[in-house]
Amino acid sequence: MANIFIERSEINSKLLGRKVIIDAYLPNDVPHPENMSLLLINDGQDLPKMPFDDMLNSLLQQNKIEPVLCIGIHCGENRKMEYGVACQPDYKGRGAKAGAYTEFVFSELLPAIRKSYNVPAFKQKSFAGFSLGGLSALDIVWRHPHEFAHAGVFSGSLWWRSRGYHEGYDDNKHRIMHEEIKKGKYYPWLKFFFECGALDEIADRNKNGIIDSIEDTLDLIAELGRKGYTNDAVKYLELEDGRHDVPTWARAFPDFLEWGWGKKERAVHL
Repeated sequence: MANIFIERSEINSKLLGRKVIIDAYLPNDVPHPENMSLLLINDGQDLPKMPFDDMLNSLLQQNKIEPVLCIGIHCGENRKMEYGVACQPDYKGRGAKAGAYTEFVFSELLPAIRKSYNVPAFKQKSFAGFSLGGLSALDIVWRHPHEFAHAGVFSGSLWWRSRGYHEGYDDNKHRIMHEEIKKGKYYPWLKFFFECGALDEIADRNKNGIIDSIEDTLDLIAELGRKGYTNDAVKYLELEDGRHDVPTWARAFPDFLEWGWGKKERAVHL
């Protein structure tokens, strides 16, 4: 028996100037919808390739996770403009519509979800994404801490930088998301999940033997640590044979779901 119902719909976004396709993975038979959590997922067009419905259904059937409504947000043709860090574009001008995308999430997407599924308020909200979509999800959570509980970043584009490597680039100044973390505050309820694959890429800009995707992620985790986020709030998963692709993220995503929404075993008193 399937534990989820899948529904595809469209939002005619005035902010983005396009129709946004969303796939809702709705748990069946939730007696108290107000106790259900919401997980937004960038690059939702990749979820059927996992396949996400089988993954989610299996975890629910095995009673491993709490009910969570997952919304896969399909990207548009301007993905590299809509995803990014809202405070500024990168050194090539990419991410210029990230602010509009953030506004879309709050002004158009969330109201549509609440209306469609008759859930005025969720137990908690979280955001996840892959690659550049992971950077976008992290940025939105970080800048709206009172709206979210978790961020999930899979092979995140944390190299996103304000200067090119041949334009005086400095790790300590020009990685945009790292600088945003430095300027931010500590919010004790926020939790962060990061996944990297050892085969994500081969680039190693400082020739220290650590590929950039892993180094950028570990450096960002260190910045979170300096803010006060301990190992209890940050989970790092590194897959030795992991690549920058959907099959790798499909392997990692159940870990993220159990980390964020796993059912806690109750102690038995004899």
